Amino acid sequence: MYDAGKILTGLIIFLVLVTFPIWSNLASGEAAYKPELKIVTQEKQCVAPTDYMRASHMSLLNEWRTSVVRNGDRVYVSHDGRSYEKSLSNTCTKCHSNKSEFCDQCHNSLGVRLTCWQCHNEPKENK
Repeated sequence: MYDAGKILTGLIIFLVLVTFPIWSNLASGEAAYKPELKIVTQEKQCVAPTDYMRASHMSLLNEWRTSVVRNGDRVYVSHDGRSYEKSLSNTCTKCHSNKSEFCDQCHNSLGVRLTCWQCHNEPKENK
């Protein structure tokens, strides 16, 4: 055990190098990859604020589905008082019509499988 200091130093350096990506990402507080979403629209704003839509759009869509199918309520009044039709096909895909450059970019980066298109028609891609 005459070389214990060298071995311990080598182990510490090895652990720092192996775990560097983990604690580096944690320290920065940002994701390593941010998808670049392409929005092709003439609208100035979405049915809800951007931060809310990024975090909770699936909850909003589930609420819409339940209220339309079970209650027949087809009108959504946004936070600013504007009215929208509760429709994935007629409201959402008006702005987010390019599925591969919008929906798929974000969902693929997070490893989330879309189930919207099991019932709805996929939007036609705008090239």
